[in-house]
Amino acid sequence: MEERASSVERTRAALARAREVAPALGAFVEIDDEAALAAAREADRRRAAGENSPLLGTPIAVKDDVDAAGHVTACGGRAFTTPAPADGELVAALHRVGMVPIGRTTLPELAAFGVTDSARYGITRNPLALGRTPGGSSGGSAAAVAAEVVPIATASDGAGSIRIPAACCGLPGFKPTTGTMPSSGGWCGLSTQGCLTRDLGLAADYLDAVGRFPEPLRAALGTAPGRVRVGVALDPLPLAPPLPLDEHVAGAVRLVADRLTDLGHRVRPVRIRADRAQAAALGVTTRILRGLHDAAASADHPELLEDRLRDLVRAGSLVPPAAARAAVRHGRRWGARVLDELGVDVLLTPTMRGPAPRVDRWGGPAHGTRRNGVATLTSMGRFYAHTPLWNHTGAPAVTLPVDSGAGLPRAVQLVAARDRDAPLMSLAGQVMSAPAADT
Repeated sequence: MEERASSVERTRAALARAREVAPALGAFVEIDDEAALAAAREADRRRAAGENSPLLGTPIAVKDDVDAAGHVTACGGRAFTTPAPADGELVAALHRVGMVPIGRTTLPELAAFGVTDSARYGITRNPLALGRTPGGSSGGSAAAVAAEVVPIATASDGAGSIRIPAACCGLPGFKPTTGTMPSSGGWCGLSTQGCLTRDLGLAADYLDAVGRFPEPLRAALGTAPGRVRVGVALDPLPLAPPLPLDEHVAGAVRLVADRLTDLGHRVRPVRIRADRAQAAALGVTTRILRGLHDAAASADHPELLEDRLRDLVRAGSLVPPAAARAAVRHGRRWGARVLDELGVDVLLTPTMRGPAPRVDRWGGPAHGTRRNGVATLTSMGRFYAHTPLWNHTGAPAVTLPVDSGAGLPRAVQLVAARDRDAPLMSLAGQVMSAPAADT
């Protein structure tokens, strides 16, 4: 049997790879050799002492939105300058299970946008096509994983920020049920922590080790689901008039719908009522804007926020806290019944309206342009219109890469009811392991 490489060996390789791709990708804000190798040596010591877990000694990149002792949690900008006095819950959990953080990854300022660029750190690029974005806000994490710097990176998702980067970079991306992961709850409860990986098995191991779920996700991944009622929904959330659905993305949805039918599931088209969708869109917008306002209030130097971010903060100041609380209640109540109203167990949707956008599609300070933040977010909402609803409801959702013969990756999204993470993981695993078919 081949001997497993030591954590120190794997960490040295990850650090070298991170520096090799840094000039092209711009995925890291910091690479920390000293701390990484110390953690790797400790992991090897724990393994030699008899400890054995699938994550022990695994190199991981950490999105720059969670606290690590002695590091500034910059959240993509210049406005935060005070080092964290202690590890946040998520980073403490990584050390507890013996993972090895090698550095911190890029995000747009305050995780506000669906592309990863900033005045401070510049442009993060997609390793599959350097002229394209790896998405946002977890774009640095997605780029690091897709470029095979690390097998796993932390990611957070407030309106699609795990699923969108996964779709852009051809990765699976699992957003767990709200409340299951540490260091979650930003944007008035829209945001949850998760991860990005190249395979669902490692994602399931990580979520099980760090989060709390009614049923283990790793065991579910290897278990065939029963017969599932699947609704196919192509209509996006009406945050703004939607863009036409790319024909290859539509083909990817058809491919997965056919695959699910061949696997014995009951698949049919469904449509969320227009008034229900509009109320949800209002709830999402309310929570994002108020959440950004509240997050900016803790900045050391709010005057250093990007202009486009200040636009959003001003808009958020017009949202009363009571309206945000009402939106949270709406999301919870409607989320408890939306799939029942449709008569399905799982929804199948696109993840985005097309493939990974070009890095300069929405401009911004890293591109030398001044774009209004509200207009930018609204325009992004037309393209990334399938993901935010499931943050509003708190439901688990997973993006799966699909080869639809179009060059750039295409992706679909599967959504289940709250706390049905394990059945969703089971179905996702079945779809990913089913034989591919031509579109």
